[in-house]
Amino acid sequence: MKVICQGLELSDAVLKVTKALNSKNVTPILEGIKITAKNDSLVLFATDLELAIEKKINAEVLLEGEVVVPGRFFADMVKMLTNEQIELSLDDNLRLKLKYTDGEIEKQCFSVEEYPEIEKLSDCKYFSIVSKEFKDLISKTIFSVSTDDARPTLKGCLFEAEDFTISSVALDGYRLALVKKPLENKVDEKIKVIVPARSLSELSKFLDDSEDIVQVKIENNFLMVDLGHSCVMTRLLSGDFINYKQIIPNDFDTNVIINKDQFKSSLDRAAILSRGEKNNLVKLDIKEETLHIVSNSDDGANLHEIVAINLVGKDMTIAFNSRYLLDCTRVIDDEFIKINLNTPVNPCVITPCDKEDYLYLILPVRMV
Repeated sequence: MKVICQGLELSDAVLKVTKALNSKNVTPILEGIKITAKNDSLVLFATDLELAIEKKINAEVLLEGEVVVPGRFFADMVKMLTNEQIELSLDDNLRLKLKYTDGEIEKQCFSVEEYPEIEKLSDCKYFSIVSKEFKDLISKTIFSVSTDDARPTLKGCLFEAEDFTISSVALDGYRLALVKKPLENKVDEKIKVIVPARSLSELSKFLDDSEDIVQVKIENNFLMVDLGHSCVMTRLLSGDFINYKQIIPNDFDTNVIINKDQFKSSLDRAAILSRGEKNNLVKLDIKEETLHIVSNSDDGANLHEIVAINLVGKDMTIAFNSRYLLDCTRVIDDEFIKINLNTPVNPCVITPCDKEDYLYLILPVRMV
């Protein structure tokens, strides 16, 4: 193998694929990056058997070939050569040489024969979605995913695709996020899969804010997104997701319409005081046409702010973990939102005022 490429492109590709490497892996070959020089491209591939990432860059291929390079070493080297033109060459003893303007580096590598073969999905179920919509779908739900190893199915987002709509659901026992987006194709057979949050986080970095159509393929226990220059494949989580529809209330006694930016700004300030408090407690006192936001700090500081609202229903005083409220208000784009309540101990549901494309449910904190 002998190939010439630009250091900046190589470094960017290596940085992306190393996200699929697992430092806890006890199999040395899985700590490596498979590089393949063919035609006019250099293809980099890494996997830990749960997540796989492939990235293709342009290159001048003088001699085709492939090898598995030690991942962390290779990443550390090429990130310091971003301004260089790099020549990669491999000898018969699997020693890879990196040549650049002022020097060269040699490193023993692994044979590709030891590397696991992962087939791309072909004839399978799929859905198509606009890139920016898919990216938005992920960012608006992933923050509610559980990190508790005792509940593995909640460490991912539930994707449900039916007809021309896909929904993503995430919950961690304290809050729930539900977001819906339109699809570009009709799904003939309902799709229901749980995608690991880690994989979605890496996938979102490959998606841009364009109108390009992305095809998402599902087969057996795998999901794959092929973007041409990049490909991300992940093993899906097995098991049954919680029946989230039973958790969401249908009727409410109190409905508050509020300017989202004003609400978020007040919460940001209140959260500074409540940071040291248990549960990051912030109290919402709803009276007539005003929402009073109250928070206290351990050192005796107090905050009290008033935000104008449109109230339908009963007055109420209720408390929340300020972080949970802020997490959802950060990703909502609407100017106004609706806060739906029943009692100080029942879930709060945040929705759009006139649409049904998202829903955030948050459990309150009991006040002493």
